[in-house]
Amino acid sequence: MCCGRLVDLAVHVFILDTRNYREFCAEHFHGKFLEHIPEIEFKYDGSVERTARIIADAGFDVDWKLWERDYGKCGPCRPGANCH
Repeated sequence: MCCGRLVDLAVHVFILDTRNYREFCAEHFHGKFLEHIPEIEFKYDGSVERTARIIADAGFDVDWKLWERDYGKCGPCRPGANCH
């Protein structure tokens, strides 16, 4: 699964709130700790949108405007391009 830049930033902030992050993982991942392994390059292959849909299908609220910033069809998105 892959997220966009703004969601990735939010994940980093959430992880630093260790108590709440630990409790969230315990509640939603059956006591398992969800690892976050950042990639060097962000993907522009549809994986961000697929991830958002998986999260929504699992019953979580998705802020679509936030996610759409990284998968919206606004131009030639590719690594290194400033298309948003």
